[in-house]
Amino acid sequence: MSAAATPQATAALAARIANAGFYRRAWDGLTAASIGLGTYLGEANDDTDAAYAAAIRRYLELGGNVLDSAINYRFQRSERAIGAALQAAIGAGQTSRESVIVCTKGGYLSFDGDWPADPEAWLRQTFLDSGLVRPDEVVDGHCMAPAYLRHEIAQSRANLRVEAIDLYYLHNPEGQLAALGEALFRERLREAFATFEVAVSQGHIRAYGVATWNGLRARPKAAEYLALPMLVEAAQDVSGDRHHFRAVQLPINFQMLEAVGLANQPGHSEMAPLLQVAAEQGIAVMASASLLQARLLGQLPEPLRARFEPGLSDAQCALQFVRSAPGLTTALAGMSRTAHVNENLTLKDLPPMTAAVWRRVFAV
Repeated sequence: MSAAATPQATAALAARIANAGFYRRAWDGLTAASIGLGTYLGEANDDTDAAYAAAIRRYLELGGNVLDSAINYRFQRSERAIGAALQAAIGAGQTSRESVIVCTKGGYLSFDGDWPADPEAWLRQTFLDSGLVRPDEVVDGHCMAPAYLRHEIAQSRANLRVEAIDLYYLHNPEGQLAALGEALFRERLREAFATFEVAVSQGHIRAYGVATWNGLRARPKAAEYLALPMLVEAAQDVSGDRHHFRAVQLPINFQMLEAVGLANQPGHSEMAPLLQVAAEQGIAVMASASLLQARLLGQLPEPLRARFEPGLSDAQCALQFVRSAPGLTTALAGMSRTAHVNENLTLKDLPPMTAAVWRRVFAV
């Protein structure tokens, strides 16, 4: 395979798939689909692997080009499903490596394929007894020590069958903040970012970011609160303005609206919502849990549903809302079945909501 996604190939894909605003400018000149395929949910078994692989093939066939995973998703099986599907799609001439933005995450200690007979012993032997990590570097099953991250990047590249990962996230680092204290946390964050900068220079990743669940949504005094300018500053401490910190990921959906409605991030002039501050900082925002892991489906009240085009399903309404959020790059949705892909990618031919219409839905 070719090394990574390129501006030329992703732009050519967008030009070839005539659409109504389905694609967005991302980072470093890349063009990204506004709906990305996530791989978090599902059992760790062969049937789910095959279903994901088929769904990914269909997603790529319909013009999608953002694939999202993490090494701990389904014990590394989700990354491997992406690798198998992407290789098959390229081999069949369905897409090219240069057209697809492959994103994954590292930080959590992960089993390999299934639950081991003795999970505690397996983790100890694999990570501690081997000398890969020290006990003091692990906080609640999470590690962001340089040696561990180098190991994870190498493992993810092998799982995904790619030379370079287009976007590599540090996964939920906020879980370490309360345990370490701010000073030590920032030191470890800088060490992690320095590791990523070396990985960029080696061609193993192209860019990096931080994927959070609570950190960027929390209020400033919360134990897990992360300020986006602090993350950017940590990258600047490592590499100045030449750093490769490009994106953040956090949940955005009908029930989790902090990124657009909570002024919890230090902006240029005042506290503002994450999406506004990210735009000021030149950082792309990727929305996770756009469907709240399917818990929103069948739950939309009629006054909300009435704000959308007639005939849209709950999933389509939820994705249309999230992908239309001002300043968002990509709305991620778990798609482990081709039926999910067919339903969600129908939005490819529907324009995003205008800012005025979106704000009226947000008010509801």
